[in-house]
Amino acid sequence: MPRPRASPLLLAAVAAAFAPSIEAFSPSSSSAVVGNAAAFRSRSTRLQMGVGSAARRVRDSVLSKERNREDLKIGIAGFYDRSSKLWEDIWGEHMHHGYYVPEDRTDHIQAQIDMIDESLKWAGVPNEGEPGTPSKVVDVGCGIGGSSRHIARKYGASTKGITLSPYQAQRGNELASEQGLADQCEFRVADALDMPFDDEEFDLVWSFESGEHMPDKTKFVDELCRVVAPGGRIILVTWCHRDLEEGEESLTKKEEKLLAKINRAYYLPRWCSVDDYVKLLEERGAVGIKRDDWSYTIAPFWKAVIKSSLSLKSVVGLMKSGFSTIRGAYAMFLMLKGFNMGLIKFGMITCQKPEV
Repeated sequence: MPRPRASPLLLAAVAAAFAPSIEAFSPSSSSAVVGNAAAFRSRSTRLQMGVGSAARRVRDSVLSKERNREDLKIGIAGFYDRSSKLWEDIWGEHMHHGYYVPEDRTDHIQAQIDMIDESLKWAGVPNEGEPGTPSKVVDVGCGIGGSSRHIARKYGASTKGITLSPYQAQRGNELASEQGLADQCEFRVADALDMPFDDEEFDLVWSFESGEHMPDKTKFVDELCRVVAPGGRIILVTWCHRDLEEGEESLTKKEEKLLAKINRAYYLPRWCSVDDYVKLLEERGAVGIKRDDWSYTIAPFWKAVIKSSLSLKSVVGLMKSGFSTIRGAYAMFLMLKGFNMGLIKFGMITCQKPEV
């Protein structure tokens, strides 16, 4: 059999990595030879480690291996540091689904704003100017702060947003300043599983499409319940997998395989169902629990995002953003497949903390 040939690109990379060391070898002095030999070994070791690390990442991606909590935190921060600017350039400041009722609407940015208002209305939050509107709000997984700033303007509330992405926190504060909301809106880097806030600090806890990133759903719900004030409201909008049917103990292997591929692309842990969230809230004494499936309201969104990703501006932006963003763009097709299968649900959950 003929021997396999190394890729020309790999050979070029190896040559580029070693070239400085090879050129440095000179018979001018023995000390120079010894020093350059050490440098050569050092570069060789670093190259081997880099190749090994890259090979492991490729293997884990191919096998859709589940990440641990620390890897998820690092990966989430990096993914959104790299991709948030591209999203803002194409879609604006709201990093979430739009509300597509009617389903043929094409004003996508307004659809995202409407999703915030319709979610607040569905959850029973009073209209602006009415008694009981929120005054202190936390946005758990805030992106670049679009929801926080909208809610701050709508109710005159003070809002605090947290994200794992330093870029998002910085950009959120920049936009708040530009929009004259710096006194009302504050964004910082923090972990939603260990929020830097006092107990019962907020009368509205808003978590919009961030729960899917939480590796410990029990701890996540614990934190939501801890920081909400008595009588305050939690609104949790998140991707979930379908509820299990009676007699089912798990999803099918086909369903699990699809979710595992999506998890690798978007730095997600294992999914849960809306049923799972409701049970966690019930166990913590939440009252007035309400749930719904709004998959139909956001169904056109992924098709619109996929279409927008085919523009020249988007393609150039993807190339600049790097591999993880490109992989995330590909995973949009997997998300759409999951929606069409009835596997992925756009879960709506709200409840209140009992009055003292």
